[in-house]
Amino acid sequence: MSKKIVVLNRSWNIVGDVEMEGDFYLIFNGSVIRRWGTTKGIGELAMNGPLADTVLDSLPLMKAHKDQVIFVLNCDESKWK
Repeated sequence: MSKKIVVLNRSWNIVGDVEMEGDFYLIFNGSVIRRWGTTKGIGELAMNGPLADTVLDSLPLMKAHKDQVIFVLNCDESKWK
């Protein structure tokens, strides 16, 4: 399992600990990224972790079908403690 930002259909951006199970992404300890709070886009968030203006809304265990995933960004886990 590793920390990733998963971008889903319809502009849902989820961050959490991700693992694959068949055709599904399981996202543990996840949050919806309501506001990035960045000046350089979502990649800045993946590399630098949550910033002062970032707003995260906690989620229970989430399951997303792989067909709903647009792309996945690996996060610098040390910045997401």
